[in-house]
Amino acid sequence: MLREDAHGKWTVSSSDESAEENSDSEKPCTSSLSDAACGSTSGPQYPCSEARKAAHKRKASPVKFTDTSLSAEAPPAVKQRPGQEGSGWCLSSSDEEPEDEQKHAHKETVKEEKHDVSEEHPSNLCKDDKLSENLKEEEYDVTPSEAQDTWDLVTGGNPFRFFLTKVRGIERNYNSGALHIKDILSPLFGTLISSAQFNYCIDVGWLVRQYPQEFRKKPLLIVHGERRESKAELIAQARPYENISFCQAKLDIAFGTHHTKMMLLLYEEGLRVVIHTSNLIADDWHQKTQGIWLSPLYPRLPEGASGGESATNFKSDLISYLAAYNSPALKEWIDLIQEHDLSETRVFLLGSTPGRYQGSDKEKWGHLRLRKLLKEYAVPIAESWPLVGQFSSIGSMGADGSKWLCSEFQDSLVAAGSSVTAFRKCDVPIHLVYPTVNNVRLSLEGYPAGGSLPYSIQTAQKQLWLHSYFHKWSAEVTGRTHAMPHIKTYMRLSPDFQKIAWFLVTSANLSKAAWGALEKNGSQLMIRSYELGVLFLPSAFLLGIPFQRLR
Repeated sequence: MLREDAHGKWTVSSSDESAEENSDSEKPCTSSLSDAACGSTSGPQYPCSEARKAAHKRKASPVKFTDTSLSAEAPPAVKQRPGQEGSGWCLSSSDEEPEDEQKHAHKETVKEEKHDVSEEHPSNLCKDDKLSENLKEEEYDVTPSEAQDTWDLVTGGNPFRFFLTKVRGIERNYNSGALHIKDILSPLFGTLISSAQFNYCIDVGWLVRQYPQEFRKKPLLIVHGERRESKAELIAQARPYENISFCQAKLDIAFGTHHTKMMLLLYEEGLRVVIHTSNLIADDWHQKTQGIWLSPLYPRLPEGASGGESATNFKSDLISYLAAYNSPALKEWIDLIQEHDLSETRVFLLGSTPGRYQGSDKEKWGHLRLRKLLKEYAVPIAESWPLVGQFSSIGSMGADGSKWLCSEFQDSLVAAGSSVTAFRKCDVPIHLVYPTVNNVRLSLEGYPAGGSLPYSIQTAQKQLWLHSYFHKWSAEVTGRTHAMPHIKTYMRLSPDFQKIAWFLVTSANLSKAAWGALEKNGSQLMIRSYELGVLFLPSAFLLGIPFQRLR
């Protein structure tokens, strides 16, 4: 739905990840699309949110947009031809070339009237969906030279080990430092023994095909938060694969989700941890902006040895996070992590786990964990340095900023150094980056990209004050202005944008469900969802300077 006010036009839709006020009908649910039932539904083949399913339906049956108040420029997805060098093919709200639009005007009119192509041509929809998925996979089959380039990229001089995902449809040079999931799972990185995949939205068949052929029968643990019908659908997807097992994350607080996105990869040569922002579905690795932190290859410790902790306490924090699941399946991975040397890690782990926390436990998770890290390790900075938050979903934050955003959440984000109380937190500028309707319209995917940008109309109408903080999405430096962001980042940087005090890439959207909210006069922190991210602090990357351990 389109809303227009003094701050511009914004897209609002049902929220899948962070709306505490949503009804059960807006919670993640299952929509199965088997070959036998292809004509009866147009939903995706994996458990997903209502917003994602709506986007899938729009992609199958696009509606022509006629608002002349927006730019008349044709979307890049329509302008780029499949034959253009370096551009590839692009997916948008319309598959037709510009010269075909006049010829097929009548067909578009029929689509607008029908609004459901699955009823009109069920067999064609099923065939087109399969063709689309096959094309996406073929495009990311890497050549030996490309694989070597990826190896050089990951093992080269990138101390931060932060990467964007590859995007189909942008100039080739913008993908030169990016990774696809097939790159991450490549045998160049090690001889895989087993793996664990933590995620929110999972297409099991697609995921298996991302592994190299020789690794597709290796033990794979999928950690998820699905229940009831969604859980049954997920298990049904995995029936053809005897090597797949499941771990269901407990979600005991209403409207929580298992939103963490992480890979644990055990090799004959060692262990690797990957923390990222992409769901395990084709669309999330195709034409969206996503972020990845890829750990070094952690070697196995000598037999009987202990230790292997980093200066950032990454090893113990990762073990604490996995222990919060209270799962025997993850106990095996905890033991494996104990056996490896993680001392080369230079980032801090920042997680959220569902629960109500008091005392010292309040600082283990969520925004209070970020507050603690910034107080202890970030250098004090001037109040003029703004906060920038960028995310793909927005939750309920109250009638005004004082209810959460500009109070407890901002208190945590400005906690840079012990002298932070010397200035008023309200003097710190806050900039929130979220795509506009025009961003989505002109994106590589067209309007269906809005399916991964959920913001419920019910929530939006209750917090119109939030729009004064909004800034539109733009990513010209990385060539991703038209690749809609599913990445989530938070940072504090200098007013001239030349220095960064800290940077966080995480699965956590802008919501109390993800970050936590104080209760009982601040004595208790309540968190609904599982989230995970990594925090970059300059002090952790300054070689030769003593770095005090957190504990």
